[in-house]
Amino acid sequence: MPEGDTVWQTASRLHNALAGKVLTRSDLRVPRLATADLAGRAVLDVTPRGKHLLTRVEGGLTLHSHLRMDGSWKVYENGRRWTGGPGHQIRAVLGTTDSTAVGYRLPVLELLRTTDEHRAVGHLGPDLLGPDWDPDRALANLLKDPARPLGEALLDQRNLAGIGNVYKSELCFLLGVTPWLPVGDLPAERAAQLPALAKKLLETNRDRPIRTTTGRRGQDLFVYGRAPRPCLCCHTSVRVADQGDGSRERPTYWCPTCQPGPAPVQARRSRTN
Repeated sequence: MPEGDTVWQTASRLHNALAGKVLTRSDLRVPRLATADLAGRAVLDVTPRGKHLLTRVEGGLTLHSHLRMDGSWKVYENGRRWTGGPGHQIRAVLGTTDSTAVGYRLPVLELLRTTDEHRAVGHLGPDLLGPDWDPDRALANLLKDPARPLGEALLDQRNLAGIGNVYKSELCFLLGVTPWLPVGDLPAERAAQLPALAKKLLETNRDRPIRTTTGRRGQDLFVYGRAPRPCLCCHTSVRVADQGDGSRERPTYWCPTCQPGPAPVQARRSRTN
């Protein structure tokens, strides 16, 4: 599931493959970009911003993409078979003399003037893995709506950028509260720890092939995806229920013993993702 660490890794792969090289192939397979051709332009850099990817090319243009739940960028040496999915799922192809980057199932793909990047990412809060990281502002953003459930506030990219559903569940476990706890009810000492803890988790995992929050090999996550298996700390069955703001519900995992606080009355017995 793409979150800030996954997007950072993707940007690094794309940057290493494309930056400083002239595009010899450009194929953007979405209707509004059908006539756009970036071939002949050099790629300047590929930069992550929260869960967004900004591929900047000569001439003041930026190709903006977002992976959401299922999107991915794969890089292949020229001549190798593309294995990221069937051809009808390909949304973008950027090739150089050495390699080809292929974007699969990209729900967001648009070409912007680089000076207009704010239209795509200007709404984002401080980026946990970016140069604009500001823990004080991130915490202030989270606390500005004290009645909002913590899990929802963490997923709101306007508060801080980079947290997805996995880190939401894991952060709430490490803080010892349920994701349904109103942000304003989070004890002050735990609220003060939250920004640094979130940053530590993403920084620890941005160079890892397998995401972990526990440091235990083979038991990589405390609660996410573990229902109804026992909690790694207290052996209570991990629970799962949907959480959302009404527009989109997401499976949310917690331990009812290690994470006291408000929770749905009806929880699911198990969930695989």
